[in-house]
Amino acid sequence: MSSMIEASTVKPAATQLDWSLWLRQIRAILRIEVKKNFWGKRALLLYLFAAIPVVLMFLLAIVDPNGSADIRNKWPNAQEAFGNIYEGLILRTMVFFGCAWIFMNLFRGEVVDKSLHYYFLCSLRREVLVAGKYFSGLLASVVLFTLTTAGSLFFLYYARGYPANVDYLFDGPGMGQVLTYLGITILACLGYGAVFLVIGLFFRNPIIPALLVYGWEWLNFLLPPVLKKISIIHYLHTLSPIPLNEGPLATVVEATSPWISVPSLIVFTALVLFLASIRIRGVSHPSNH
Repeated sequence: MSSMIEASTVKPAATQLDWSLWLRQIRAILRIEVKKNFWGKRALLLYLFAAIPVVLMFLLAIVDPNGSADIRNKWPNAQEAFGNIYEGLILRTMVFFGCAWIFMNLFRGEVVDKSLHYYFLCSLRREVLVAGKYFSGLLASVVLFTLTTAGSLFFLYYARGYPANVDYLFDGPGMGQVLTYLGITILACLGYGAVFLVIGLFFRNPIIPALLVYGWEWLNFLLPPVLKKISIIHYLHTLSPIPLNEGPLATVVEATSPWISVPSLIVFTALVLFLASIRIRGVSHPSNH
């Protein structure tokens, strides 16, 4: 309640384009929403969920360093294994469902808690509200899942040993690979966040649409080349620093250049947020949503 009252102190929106006013309003919304995302009642489960890959890498690297992974002595195999863990567990599962949880609740959670009308009582453009909420979810997901990615990479490199890591990270391709993994995570949060924000706005029960998107992303490797490109995971997969085999059943498609993949994801996100802005204009009251 208090956070909603704080939102009501945002200055009235100007009738003309006033970017400085909109930026102030977005910052005000961001302060409110970030507290909810990091300290709200729904946050604890998300923290535990995001820790799963880190715990897995800890077990492989520290608890059983000479086991089947044997990271120190089988470094190329360990890199490929991490690439599969990253894409299958972190990207397709942790980031996907984590973004679903964060972004679908940005509006749907307010409707359930019967608090969205406090924002609607403010003299605030609906597009500004969408932007403020989206950036708050993006900040939360990026911080959380880049930490997941960095923590997993830490244990991967820790098992290899200090001298080898120094050479690989600073005199070899290691640092570039680390930054690429972190960049892919950020792009995943960017794209999936926009998708789930829209799903939360358009559907009263967002679970079924989210599962349909999940199935589409998981089965992407089986789709024809044209349909493969209508997905987020395709562009993320082509950015992987370690080439991964999608299996014997996968449809062969030419890898998309990073110079196309990154702008494509950014443009896609912008279009989806534009769609969300159109949708929010038609929501006059939470009971109508």
